[in-house]
Amino acid sequence: MELKILPRNIADMIAAGEVVQRPASVVKELMENAVDAGADEVSVTVTDAGRTLIQVIDNGCGMSPDDAVLCFERHATSKIATAEDLQEITTFGFRGEALASIAAVADVVLRTRREEDEVGVEVHLSGSEHISTREVAAPKGSNFAVRNLFYNIPARRKFLKSDNVEFRHILEEFQRVALTRPEIAFTLTHNGRDIHVLKKAKSLKFRVTDLLGPQLVGEVMDIQADTSLVRIHGFVGRPEAAKKTLGNQFLFVNGRYFRSPYLHKAVMKAYEALIPEGTTPSYFIFLEVDPATIDVNIHPTKTEIKFEEDSVIFQTLYACVREATARGGAGGDIDFDNPEARELPVIGPRFSEYRPVSVPTAGVDPTYNPFTAGDGNLDVRDFSPVGGSTGGSSGAPMRPSYTIDKHEDYGKLFEDRTMPTAQVLVVQGKYVFSQSASGVMVVNVRRARERILFDRFLKVLGQEAHVSQSALFPVQVNVGVEGRLLFDANADLLKRLGFDIEAFGTDTVVVNGVPEGYSTEAGKVHTMVGDLTLILADDHGSLPETMVQSLAQKFAVLGASGGEKLSSPTEAQRLVDALLSSSNPEFTSSGRRIISILPLDEIDKRF
Repeated sequence: MELKILPRNIADMIAAGEVVQRPASVVKELMENAVDAGADEVSVTVTDAGRTLIQVIDNGCGMSPDDAVLCFERHATSKIATAEDLQEITTFGFRGEALASIAAVADVVLRTRREEDEVGVEVHLSGSEHISTREVAAPKGSNFAVRNLFYNIPARRKFLKSDNVEFRHILEEFQRVALTRPEIAFTLTHNGRDIHVLKKAKSLKFRVTDLLGPQLVGEVMDIQADTSLVRIHGFVGRPEAAKKTLGNQFLFVNGRYFRSPYLHKAVMKAYEALIPEGTTPSYFIFLEVDPATIDVNIHPTKTEIKFEEDSVIFQTLYACVREATARGGAGGDIDFDNPEARELPVIGPRFSEYRPVSVPTAGVDPTYNPFTAGDGNLDVRDFSPVGGSTGGSSGAPMRPSYTIDKHEDYGKLFEDRTMPTAQVLVVQGKYVFSQSASGVMVVNVRRARERILFDRFLKVLGQEAHVSQSALFPVQVNVGVEGRLLFDANADLLKRLGFDIEAFGTDTVVVNGVPEGYSTEAGKVHTMVGDLTLILADDHGSLPETMVQSLAQKFAVLGASGGEKLSSPTEAQRLVDALLSSSNPEFTSSGRRIISILPLDEIDKRF
């Protein structure tokens, strides 16, 4: 086999696959370059989730005509010159691979001008091939327009996800950069609609408020630690605000976002026994360390960091978060040494004058024996109310203020009533017991609801509309910009399922109704919306039949888990009837047993 040197354009396309994985990668690289250029205003415009256009405009330092052409060459950088420079990296970019990778898989036009230059320059490249360079009028800064991403790699373009999924990734990258630089103004526009308009913020807390909503600030606590190895600051969520949905978990080191399952474990360990299993708190944690003690060059996208003293940082972070959760607990501490403290109620010396204390008395006949009174039949006796008069000082019992005919036929009260033929017994709202031919049938209420809802949702996903039950009062839920986009993209599906959910603002939805069987209680509606967000965030790009089954099962589990407890045998009987008429009364869609029969002979053995 003869060895060959790959042509440059093919080599560039292969290398680009490491850096440019999807449209969000382009947004990340261009935003980071804008920040490194010293910009204080950055605008991101996206069309068709980045497939058609990604444009990033900044007012940074700009580039000279020569640099504007050179910047698209691989490994062209102004950040490092020697091997020692790799130990002192404080900027986002430094390898000079981003622009070369983007130009290899897209059509790119750069317009840029330095402040000292009278005119700017426009450079046009397509598939790593230089098309043109010309002078143009341009404001100070840089304007990158990336069109037709992956036009020359049809396989990569084909395997991009839906616009909704791809834009969510873009939104994530935008948020990560915006959080690191609250002093910079950022805007994000998608298909002509403003998603984020972030003004320069005074502090990180203001940026979190503008980016993720004011309600989040009330759900987090400050953290602070300063050691010789690492300085930690930021916010962590209150335990009661932990959610099932992943999101708003951010780790930064020296202003750079990174992922670390190891340090995430340190945070979660600090919340042990404080949050329910399966939930995750929000956190915005910033680490500051000596650049020489970390390696940011171990991953093509620079999202992984290697620490020299990772175990020490783990313990420091754990202690810092643990201290914050203890300090911000729900129950406030009582300072018994502070005479001015008012946590405990104080009773004044003249309290009894305004609230006189009285001891209740009861009228009792100690000589009364119900087994020897009268003709041997029980009489109805009335005793005085607590604290009331007994009718005299002699202690004689009072006579009843009403009389009852002891020979009255109480059976007449029920002569027109008949007991139901199929009697059921509800146990703690969780199980229904009913008689069967061979013994006692036990039905798991939650699983029965799951089976019933699963069958209904299968029909709904087959284009048959489902009836919605209106909530007594509309419930407003803040879901964030990303969650709001999910509800917008799945509005038709939710409507068919019976959810009456309307958009409100850019990050909030209003729940007016839910499918029959779901709870309309406000607290449970909030939980339901969080679970809905988690379901809708899943990528259902498999075979249509599998997708329908998966969605129906998830919505059925959601409805069954939030349903009200059975309160009467009538409701239980309706549930059993609906279950027995379902497609498979014995098992849920996931194969869990719904009905169990206790044979009569097994019951006999217990007695």
